[in-house]
Amino acid sequence: MTALDSLRLRVEPGVVGLVGPNGAGKSTLLKILLGLLQPTSGSATVLGFDVARQSMQVRELVGYSPEHDCIPGDMSAVNFVVHMARMSGIPAKAARERAAEALRYVGLFEERYRHMQGYSTGMKQRVKLAQAIAHDPRLLFLDEPTNGLDPEGRDEMLALIERVGREFGMAIVMSSHLLSEIERVCDGLVLIEQGRLVRAGRIAELTDETSVLVVDLEGDAAALASQLRGQGVEAAADGRRLEILVQPEEALPVRDAVVAAVADAGLPLLRLEQRRRQLEELFEPGAREPVA
Repeated sequence: MTALDSLRLRVEPGVVGLVGPNGAGKSTLLKILLGLLQPTSGSATVLGFDVARQSMQVRELVGYSPEHDCIPGDMSAVNFVVHMARMSGIPAKAARERAAEALRYVGLFEERYRHMQGYSTGMKQRVKLAQAIAHDPRLLFLDEPTNGLDPEGRDEMLALIERVGREFGMAIVMSSHLLSEIERVCDGLVLIEQGRLVRAGRIAELTDETSVLVVDLEGDAAALASQLRGQGVEAAADGRRLEILVQPEEALPVRDAVVAAVADAGLPLLRLEQRRRQLEELFEPGAREPVA
């Protein structure tokens, strides 16, 4: 089985979402970049270091929160985070200070001396984040950081990730199968499928405006659509929604025509905006041609 196939990728600073269906190769890619797995061919560099020949330098500069529950239950959170900081090259005294700071940051300072076997799933995810940031890395790899969390816990974890990126200035690569999470916290996106790169870019560019103008009304839109078609506007009604096909150079006059027609009809206007592409559309067959 081929997990990654001729994948070439350059990640820009910011929070980047790594997405793809189960088995796409997301976790394999992160492990290769950390030097935990050796690629059968090709090479990878992280922050200028070759992951095969300079894996220790990579680990000193990179934080990693794995997907699966790998927390040693018979250790306290503080001892675990200290150990992981020492593994990243931090001296003993500094490691204890940073462990306390990291656990305070993720909201576990009062629970830091408890054995982690009694921790909830949300607390374990926070410990994994704490150990990933304790050595002040330049780059953070988060593999499914909200795995197993309820909606409230997921919101809290995503808010933490946003804070880490904003306040610490770390570049973050976050793997997730939930596109709503990617849209919420990420600046960029990398989509892989069957081990191959499908799309990569800024989310603002991947979700750019389409040629469809969406109009939501307080009332039936059918009569208004008929009136606009009589003026040469391509309009279709669906209940209280009107969808209008408009080219960029015609956008302003069409908008003016719509506003005037809505006012003449006496219908309250709820929304008038250009439809943007959704991230879900990247998974549609026509949008999934692998990047050469």
